Amino acid sequence: MWKPSSSSPNVHSPLWLAPLRGLTDAVYRTALAHHFPGIDLAIAPFVTTHSGRRIKAAHVQDLLPANNRGLPVIPQILSKHPDDFVHLANHLFDLGYASVNLNLGCPFPQVANKGRGSGMLPFPDRVDHFLEATLPRLTGRLSIKTRLGRHSPEEIQALIPIFNRYPLQEVIIHPRTGVQMYTGHPDLEAFAACIDQLAHPVVYNGDIKRLDDYRRLAERFPSAAGWMIGRGVIANPFLPGDIKSGRDAGDNKVARFKRFHDDLFERYRLRLSGPGHLLNRMKGFWNYFPQCFRDSDKGRKRILKARSLAHYCEAVSLFFDRGPQWSG
Repeated sequence: MWKPSSSSPNVHSPLWLAPLRGLTDAVYRTALAHHFPGIDLAIAPFVTTHSGRRIKAAHVQDLLPANNRGLPVIPQILSKHPDDFVHLANHLFDLGYASVNLNLGCPFPQVANKGRGSGMLPFPDRVDHFLEATLPRLTGRLSIKTRLGRHSPEEIQALIPIFNRYPLQEVIIHPRTGVQMYTGHPDLEAFAACIDQLAHPVVYNGDIKRLDDYRRLAERFPSAAGWMIGRGVIANPFLPGDIKSGRDAGDNKVARFKRFHDDLFERYRLRLSGPGHLLNRMKGFWNYFPQCFRDSDKGRKRILKARSLAHYCEAVSLFFDRGPQWSG
């Protein structure tokens, strides 16, 4: 399979929005695409399979085409059961999707301990059986999002020959292990070995938080087929545009960010049921939003301590009224 040569300018490689459960849903994706350039496509947070033949609309509500008009989206499925995976995937293909993504990377113990997500990675025979049992029955394409392993980065070495035997659309690699969660540093040496050995296009995911992070990685991995950004986009939605243009987005960032926040708040207000759901959803974003503002700790704590929407709106207004400085 063709890969770009080392001299190919990967500044044009697609920028992917990573799936962050509870954050990068259809509402967020649509608002982000409306206010900020740069992201080319998104992997949606995973949906799980369940036994039984009927798939309720509520189960795939976030993936209905009517809710995803602002940004191209690839659904992600979390499953260890081939039959259930095929049933849900083909339902999504019937909705109009051309490809789906298999989650082999979720690091959370409540998922991995059940043999799903990164919990499958120590068992290459299970992964092989899963792909053998699903791919011939899918009516669309399949990609994989994975980590280096559950416990050890060496686990990926047993999986690469398996991946290479199947017609995967691409392999997205977060170069940490599952047990690392998001601590420590990505293992770039292990990623380099993967990108050299895999027969498929390889997308990099992990710790792209600044323009310099991207430049350093793009220089080291010129054959990468794309770049996936998650927490870095939540904290700094200007980042994808900065990467595409190769420079800082310019002035008025605080005012532009506030317009984005207000629009996001209103979109969720119309979508979510009850003030409690809205309050909790917006607080989730404020675990990331203050990272690009100087001296924001007091304002962040005030917002996260809000016990009602009225208190939340008051705390957010105070945060912006005090003239926060963007640090990027």
